[in-house]
Amino acid sequence: MTTTAAHAAELRRIHGFLASTGRRQAERTIDFPGGFAALDDTYALSHGDNYVLVDGPTDPEALPGRVDELMAHLPFRNVYVPDAAVAEACAGPLARAGYTCSEVVTMLHTGPVPELGGAREVDLPALRGPVAESWRRFLPDAGDDVVHTLVERRAVRRRRADDVRFLASHDEFGEVASWADLYLDTDSGIAQIEDLVTAGTHLRQGHAGVVVDTALRMAHAAGCTTVFLTALATDWPRHWYGRRGFVPVGALACFERE
Repeated sequence: MTTTAAHAAELRRIHGFLASTGRRQAERTIDFPGGFAALDDTYALSHGDNYVLVDGPTDPEALPGRVDELMAHLPFRNVYVPDAAVAEACAGPLARAGYTCSEVVTMLHTGPVPELGGAREVDLPALRGPVAESWRRFLPDAGDDVVHTLVERRAVRRRRADDVRFLASHDEFGEVASWADLYLDTDSGIAQIEDLVTAGTHLRQGHAGVVVDTALRMAHAAGCTTVFLTALATDWPRHWYGRRGFVPVGALACFERE
């Protein structure tokens, strides 16, 4: 992945945004040299709400032990490392401690602002049914209590930024067809589009594009000149985003252990 000097500067801003929003959303944080643990005891089994973020230089050999201490009350371990050099240094010690690593690509929007949108802002009650259906599709063996937690945890995302919007595209009958989160920080001029999902009954009908286009228009209207999202490096949405004007500018290393 080739990163220009301009993209490298944007990537540093994005990394700062991720650290800041992660701290804001967390129910509590614990600092250590080189990073912090973001924890939410209300949703203790949610991997997305309980993790360690390494956002600075740290001791790679000490990291596995530190994570064990910070997440000792949980049955899983998640460590996210945005900086490529730090991730490379930490990869060996974490692998020896039993972690597997995947890569999430950070993609910056560099295309024109779409002329049309079409999605509208909704609140959690409108998303409960569609989000529950999507999790049952993704995790068919999950119990009702797990699905309930995955749905209700969306409420804490309101803490992530001063301006958080849940956007949805609807079908001709008014049913939610596709949705995503939009996080806006107008002070820094950064916006993040996150968790884009389409209901199983509405796939390949253009609804996801409507949501993304609306998010881009809203971000532009709010004065956010840096708009980004993340996508799994090995999954097809990365290429779909590419066709919508997003380019890869970096990668987040995700280390996990059950």
